[in-house]
Amino acid sequence: MLDIQKIRADFPILSQTVNGKPLVYFDNGATSQKPKVVIDAEVKYYQEINANIHRGVHTLSQLATDAYEISRGKVKDHINAKHAHEVLFTSGTTHGINLVANGFASILKSGDEVVVSSLEHHSNIVPWQMLCEKTGAILRVIPINDNGELIIEEFDKLLSDKTKIVTVNHISNALGVINPIKYIIDKAHSFGAAVLIDGAQAVPHLKPDVQELDCDFYAFSGHKMCGPTGTGILYGKEAWLNKLPPYQGGGEMIKEVTFEKTTYADLPHKFEAGTPNIAGGIVLGTAIDYLNNIGFENIEAYEHELLEHATKRLNEIEGIRIYGNTKNKASVVSFNIDGIHPYDIGSIIDKLGIAVRTGHHCAQPIMNFFCIPGTIRASFSFYNTKEEIDAMVDAVKKAQTMLS
Repeated sequence: MLDIQKIRADFPILSQTVNGKPLVYFDNGATSQKPKVVIDAEVKYYQEINANIHRGVHTLSQLATDAYEISRGKVKDHINAKHAHEVLFTSGTTHGINLVANGFASILKSGDEVVVSSLEHHSNIVPWQMLCEKTGAILRVIPINDNGELIIEEFDKLLSDKTKIVTVNHISNALGVINPIKYIIDKAHSFGAAVLIDGAQAVPHLKPDVQELDCDFYAFSGHKMCGPTGTGILYGKEAWLNKLPPYQGGGEMIKEVTFEKTTYADLPHKFEAGTPNIAGGIVLGTAIDYLNNIGFENIEAYEHELLEHATKRLNEIEGIRIYGNTKNKASVVSFNIDGIHPYDIGSIIDKLGIAVRTGHHCAQPIMNFFCIPGTIRASFSFYNTKEEIDAMVDAVKKAQTMLS
């Protein structure tokens, strides 16, 4: 059992009012709130050890470097990577996916195939479209059913010796559906294809084990798991990271530079050109510590309670349709009210202090499948409460009455 009130006290922003009402923050799928320990850690870096890393012999540089690499080690342990140098710091999930897609431009040839799913965020569609346009490769798409689940039988049919990489999200940002990624990884590997998992929506809710999953790449963002914005991680198997070319050129990623030839640094620095978000990288480790102290088993269990409560209460509303009706899903409810645009609902309940996300959630193919302009998405975190869900349902009912 979690002490929710004690946890909520860790998050300064949750105590404020919005439009004269207590803030109810249900936009965790877009970004999570930050506990004071994370905020304090960022301030501490700038107040006490602000310096560039890996380059200086002076004390502050060494302290900053040590803190940065300790954080890399925390990420390595958290996701159970085999080596710390398989953990690359990025600016977020989008950066990580683009890094891999850019690298595959040197591997793919015309007629090769890339497999994505219909459930992807735009950041796991557009880089692969760009890659296919550049190389002549063909993009194949795993379809979904009316419950928002991948049709695995169709995925099986897509695979062939032409498949070079399969890339799917762990959890859908728009629907909350948890995909059967272990099956997808194993099946893709049986055809010799690499697999990238977009874990942006998964890492706030569960603890991925990249060795057990056996994925080749796993990308996620720090800001969705109580860490700072502008931070992220790309895990890559050592063999693949050695095979891919650098993504960017500059300082730090080189071993030796002459005008005749440049040789590249060893992992992970080969992919970390320039001065990184040092404070963010260090503080991401603090956020991971915070979540692990709460315990992901506790987080998963409590968030499942929130999901069940929200689903039950929302189904009381006449004319509601919930998208992503599957048992295997994270704490996300994406819904619409018959005859009312989602934006209108979102705008009205904002006046009552309720923060939800409305629109296509950077997942337009999903909205096109359901023939809708978008949805109202309420995404819950371990610091939310059932009472807040009740307040949201009451607010939606009021909005429905006003707009009917």
